[in-house]
Amino acid sequence: YALADNAYHTMLTEFNNHFILISGESGAGKTEASKKIQQYYAVSCPSTTLMNTVRDKMLMSNPVLEAFGNAKTLKNDNSSRFGKYMDIQFDSQGDAVGGHILNYLLEKSRVVHQNHGERNFHVFYQLVEGGSDDLLKQLGLERDVQHYYYLTQGECAIVSSINDKNDWKSVKNALQVIEFDENNTNHLFRVVASVLHLGNVHFDADSKGHALLKNNTELNWVSDLLGVDANNLKEGLTFRKIETKTEQVLSPFTIDHAIYVRDALAKAIYGQTFTWLVNRINESMENKDSSRKTVIGLLDIYGFEVFYVNSFEQFCINYCNEKLQQLFIQLTLKAEQEEYEAEGIEWEPVQFFNNKIICDLVEEKHRGIISILDEECLRPGDATDLTFLERLEEKMGNHPHFVTHRLADNMTRKTLERGDFRLLHYTGEVTYCVVGFLDKNNDLLYRNIKDLVCQSKNAIVRECFSAVDTANKRRPETVVTQFKNSLQKLTEMLMAKEAWYIRCLKSNESKQPGQFDEALIRHQVKYLGLMEHLRVRRAGFAYRRRYEDFLKRYKPLCPATWPHWRGVPADGVELLAQHLGYLPDEYKMGRTKIFIRHPRTLYATEDAYEKCKHDLATKLQAKYKGYKVKGEFRKQKEAATKIETCWRGAQARKEKEKRAWAVKVIKKFIKAYINRGEAKSTDNSEYLAFVRQSYLNRLKNNLPKTVLDKTTWLTPPAVVNEASEILRKLHYRLMVRRYVRGIPPQRKAQLQMKVVTSSIFKGKKENYPQSIPQPFLDTRISEQEINIQVLSMIRNEQIKYSVPVIKYDRNGFKPRQRQLILTKNAAYVVEEAKVKQRVSYTSLK
Repeated sequence: YALADNAYHTMLTEFNNHFILISGESGAGKTEASKKIQQYYAVSCPSTTLMNTVRDKMLMSNPVLEAFGNAKTLKNDNSSRFGKYMDIQFDSQGDAVGGHILNYLLEKSRVVHQNHGERNFHVFYQLVEGGSDDLLKQLGLERDVQHYYYLTQGECAIVSSINDKNDWKSVKNALQVIEFDENNTNHLFRVVASVLHLGNVHFDADSKGHALLKNNTELNWVSDLLGVDANNLKEGLTFRKIETKTEQVLSPFTIDHAIYVRDALAKAIYGQTFTWLVNRINESMENKDSSRKTVIGLLDIYGFEVFYVNSFEQFCINYCNEKLQQLFIQLTLKAEQEEYEAEGIEWEPVQFFNNKIICDLVEEKHRGIISILDEECLRPGDATDLTFLERLEEKMGNHPHFVTHRLADNMTRKTLERGDFRLLHYTGEVTYCVVGFLDKNNDLLYRNIKDLVCQSKNAIVRECFSAVDTANKRRPETVVTQFKNSLQKLTEMLMAKEAWYIRCLKSNESKQPGQFDEALIRHQVKYLGLMEHLRVRRAGFAYRRRYEDFLKRYKPLCPATWPHWRGVPADGVELLAQHLGYLPDEYKMGRTKIFIRHPRTLYATEDAYEKCKHDLATKLQAKYKGYKVKGEFRKQKEAATKIETCWRGAQARKEKEKRAWAVKVIKKFIKAYINRGEAKSTDNSEYLAFVRQSYLNRLKNNLPKTVLDKTTWLTPPAVVNEASEILRKLHYRLMVRRYVRGIPPQRKAQLQMKVVTSSIFKGKKENYPQSIPQPFLDTRISEQEINIQVLSMIRNEQIKYSVPVIKYDRNGFKPRQRQLILTKNAAYVVEEAKVKQRVSYTSLK
């Protein structure tokens, strides 16, 4: 907790990246330490909604990854069988805003084989023991772990210290928190179940010794759960497809070869699914904000392992621990002592064991164990595990840290089998059995099997294997090469961060609390280099900082360096140290850094700095308050003047805008008026719209009130002539309709009687036609019918309309023929050659 807190506050203070390397033997408590650190950050960081979300997902990723990546071994009931590096991302306020996990070398061979006393990955047992009856029925599983070949090879499927049912509930809950939807969860469980069924696929031999599948029940379950064709799967497990230029040939497998293919498929499916699971967790915890973040990395990776039989996995795991020990040596023992020498600090070197010689033995190009193993895997011909051992003996027979049965002396030879080689690691000797090294390193899956799973209807399997380039004919990198490259990238990534270390010590080999095996603990302290590290720290300096950084932080403590130091930073630091009263044995001045020996000296300086900060803040506040009060009146006066100026300016601008708008509108109106007679365009469209609207508004208030009123209809502008005529007709029809509907029954009877009377007298009375007004007949006369004298009098006025009319005398109503002539200026009533009356239009009202 203290180390996690120090790393967190250092990160906030210096705004740089850190990592915490947790190391120790298998079962020493690395995974638990990692979880404690995550819990501490989850509780101690500022609480926000985002933080709570990230915290929950970060913590809940542990049960899921442990279920799929941890297993019971002889050393540890919850041993990490993969390496995990987690970056926790923090923003500038110290809130956790995201996380990212990198996984390394899952021990896939455990899926198909476990040593005596060990179990497969936890998730298999959790599913069988804790899954609901409906779920097990859907997956074709029985609630009996003894039924599954892949779960019983270690002969300890049921362990009293592990509660698989409760762990299953934790995993289900964690998947919900990490936002796995029901579809993905179901597909995930189907993959796990398919591996169990695959382990129960057994082969028989035909007469020629070729592998034969008789019982198809388990195979059908595998094909159903993976969503692949059962016949194609059967063919892939019993035949190898060999492609030539012209044809494809199926070559039958032996039983051993078929079992190898079955196990390779199970390992590939589980391994790819584990990688997919880590990627989905990363997507869930991903930080969407692109602004700069600082990180604290947690490296929880498999611990050093020594079993009764050590194979390829232990070799990789122990090589990884050698690399991490080398990193520890470089960043502490070696780097620190080299720094004292580079800075010119008087120093007596502390001797320590540098395990670089072992790292080179394993990873050196063309000469290391990894290179020789890859060469044997890629070499054409009959390469076996024993030929690999022979090549090792040829290449490194004289190496002090390597020995085999053939190279050993008589005493050592008794402890080695013929297929073993022994490495002297920094922790001690480990004997490895080469059986299976080549197969595990190749980890090959035949192309016809790859093509088959690429077409899987299980979304997870299809996504995992679609990324595999099946068309690429090149041989993929071997497992150990991939692991070496990923370790190299991890080392480079860690070197770019500030390092913190947690060294887990295993108290006893029996996995019991309260027991301390002193010899075991001494051994761990010794090989971890803790004593040498302690001696370096004791003899060295607790704190070192570049002159520029030290001066920048602590310059307020000395009047000579505050507020600015213009000289060389080293001189400023020397003045500052003397002012603070540092004794000669408390500090040393290097070439670029100051070294402070005791933490108490730094703590005293830090306390003085905290007190000084308050004094400086008080002075700054006083100065600022005085400055603020003095300038307040001036600011108010300037503000009033500015407000007045701005107000006047605003009013003037407003008036100017109004006038400019008015001018624009008037110009537009005049231009439209000038162009009113032309076709509709952008120039006159608004004016015409205004004319139409104005006419309609005036017409609304001046409509004729009776049917007989033929004169009050407003004269329309040219643009609405047609509309006006239609409206006039509609209006008159409306008035007629109203008039007709408004006639009382008595009046209606009178009108009907008139119609009857008219029909009786029509054509029987001489003056009948003249007694009936006929306003709609076209009775216009031409100019030839007008008297020539009258025509000469009015011709200059331009005749517009002329019609014969009848004048009835007031007495006796005697009809007299007249002519009504309408000119441009007046109306004339004419009797033959005489103008009887002239009415000027201007006199009409």
